[in-house]
Amino acid sequence: MKGKLTVLMITAFVDMLGLIIVYPLLPFYAQHLGANAAMVGALVASFSVAQLLAAPVWGWLSDRYGRRPAIIVGLLLSAVAYIIFAWAGSLWLLFLSRVVQGLGGGTIGVVQAYVSDVSEPKDRAKTLGWLSAVTSLGAVIGPAIGSALVRFGGHHAPGIGSALLCLLVSIFAWRYLTESRGTATMEMAAMTGHQVKGKNAITRVILHPNEPAPRLILIYAIAIGAFYGTTPILPLILGERLGINEQNVGYFVMYLGGVGVVVRTGILGRMIEWLGEARLCRLGLVLLAAGLALVAAITSYPMMFLSFTLMPLGTAFIFPAVTAMLSRVVSKAERGLYMGVQHTFGGISRVSFPLATGFAMDRMGKGVPYVVAGVLVLLTVLLTFSMERYAEPPVVAAKPAA
Repeated sequence: MKGKLTVLMITAFVDMLGLIIVYPLLPFYAQHLGANAAMVGALVASFSVAQLLAAPVWGWLSDRYGRRPAIIVGLLLSAVAYIIFAWAGSLWLLFLSRVVQGLGGGTIGVVQAYVSDVSEPKDRAKTLGWLSAVTSLGAVIGPAIGSALVRFGGHHAPGIGSALLCLLVSIFAWRYLTESRGTATMEMAAMTGHQVKGKNAITRVILHPNEPAPRLILIYAIAIGAFYGTTPILPLILGERLGINEQNVGYFVMYLGGVGVVVRTGILGRMIEWLGEARLCRLGLVLLAAGLALVAAITSYPMMFLSFTLMPLGTAFIFPAVTAMLSRVVSKAERGLYMGVQHTFGGISRVSFPLATGFAMDRMGKGVPYVVAGVLVLLTVLLTFSMERYAEPPVVAAKPAA
């Protein structure tokens, strides 16, 4: 198990590194091509539209044919997207690069399903936390690399660098990444696949929101949309209020990812043992809501760093706990499917939030959308009540014998 996870973690790290190299540069590139905040929001959303359409298909294909081929093909698609980004001289080419990147990024649910396949149920939240940690480590290093590449190599360099990374890691995965499930398991998934298709699972989340899996998926969707759907547009606020540009924005985004790495590698496991997954998720939602709302008050570096600390602290608690609980309330044969559905709803949210954020920025002020996002995240705390029955309980220390 450790060998498989090590190879997967390396693959996920390099994949995230390539993504995050270009991530904070997109708003500035779009502005140079004449885009306003609403257009930047649409560019951010286009990735999520493609990911939304691709995620359940990737999930089903990985259940049927295996996790390994899905991950490798997703990496190759991402490499194509970065080549387009490198030479995008118009907004429509930026849109095309984002769509192709979203198609490749639809495999994130497959990666999480791989982790679930090879982890014991009691260790799943911690292992998913480590997966989040290595991807967050890519998010720490990537932004600084992106800004440095722009400074020393020009505007083409970040896209070229990201494409090369994806090609290299796809070769690495082809050589060293082994399948996480045996042939018998995939045959069982093929035999039972007709029972729960992607469309039926999506419909079930909508029609039965009080069931455990739909509630967890809705919590995930709102939280991920509020964070990942709004933070790509943050450089517009940082540029306007603090004078930050594409040559230095990466260093501030690096801090945002760095906090997540510290939390996931340093305290997440102990927090799960202390609070349990359900209460930890609840705490994370409160922290994320506060961090989002504070974006509206960013007029100085101390306020920016406070907001940039609370947001990743919240997400580090929310996402591993929610995904671990979801993996328990669905069958193993349907795990890839439901994690794909989870990312489908996350994709809907990540389409809605940037579109609404960009529109509101142009008409209501740049800080208002972040306050609204914080309130929506805070309201999802109501969905966490009674979820303890689906979570690993806190670890209770044994009392010494009398």
